[in-house]
Amino acid sequence: MGFKCGIVGLPNVGKSTLFNALTNTASAAAANYPFCTIEPNVGQVPVPDERIYELAKLAGSKEIIPTQLSFVDIAGLVRGASKGEGLGNQFLANIREVDAIIHVLRCFEDDDITHVDGRVNPVEDADTIETELMLADLDSLEGRIHGLSRKVRGGDKEAKASMDMIERCIEVLKEGKAARLVDRTEEEEKTFEMLQLLTGKKILYVCNVDEDSAAEGNEYSAQVEAMAAEQGAGCVVISAAVEEEIAQLDEEGDKTEFLETLGLGQTGLARVIRAGYDLLELITYFTCGPKETRAWTIAKGTKAPGAAGVIHTDFERGFIRATTIAYEDYVSLGGEQGAKDAGKQRDEGKEYVVLDGDVLLFKFNV
Repeated sequence: MGFKCGIVGLPNVGKSTLFNALTNTASAAAANYPFCTIEPNVGQVPVPDERIYELAKLAGSKEIIPTQLSFVDIAGLVRGASKGEGLGNQFLANIREVDAIIHVLRCFEDDDITHVDGRVNPVEDADTIETELMLADLDSLEGRIHGLSRKVRGGDKEAKASMDMIERCIEVLKEGKAARLVDRTEEEEKTFEMLQLLTGKKILYVCNVDEDSAAEGNEYSAQVEAMAAEQGAGCVVISAAVEEEIAQLDEEGDKTEFLETLGLGQTGLARVIRAGYDLLELITYFTCGPKETRAWTIAKGTKAPGAAGVIHTDFERGFIRATTIAYEDYVSLGGEQGAKDAGKQRDEGKEYVVLDGDVLLFKFNV
């Protein structure tokens, strides 16, 4: 499945700097003025996962193919964006197309970098963006009511379900809350998702701190962490400037040494992706062989045929079974043959729910 995160925030908070670091490119201009990023930049990033190298070594694979993650660098939003201020309509349309929102917040002092409101207050910045997204959602929902009313009067059950969800979302939004907080059953989830609400997307706050605060955070990031906890949102502390420096280093040993000097165990990229995975409830499974070892991303709870469909729709359509080995068994028993000899290889059917780290081989017939 695709996993596309939109990077948003006010101008000059470090969005493009973070994007450059994450994608190891300089395609997004990191200039010190609003709207230097006019068109959204999209970067494909390999998801770091040490397990794939262990599997490839045991399988004798010639090629290693990690799963990919897309980052979309969306230009800075400003107050009034919901009404078109600062090219707001264009930016809001870009946000609708992503699966999750990475909201970068400025958590550092720097007199040389202008803040659009002339002060550093990440919680207020978050509120500014969220308010604009809520206003855009309200406008969108209220615009659909007239068209749906006719269908509801005609007895259309689907229209009635949509109307009910719209009215509940409007009520929550008018209370100053995000649409993602609307109470809904599992059966109603599809109806909610079809509304494509900006504040219906899951959110990960990224606190952009100064280099000295990269390991422990600071008073600003602490405020954001408290806010995220209240909202049930994700939160990661990074230093975009540090990430940019790391991205310029070619040798892995140099990167590791640099991280250690700052008291960091892993890059911000790894932490952002892991937080994003947790937020969207994603897992990874693997396929292994002499030709290649490859990682695949699926939603937690996906059954074997759905996991097979990520590789090719024919695999799902003609699914017969999935030969399965848990990652721990594959590694501890020396690979596929060792796991098979120990009785740890098993055949699973259509109802099997794939687990994180499973090594799978699909049997299908079309």
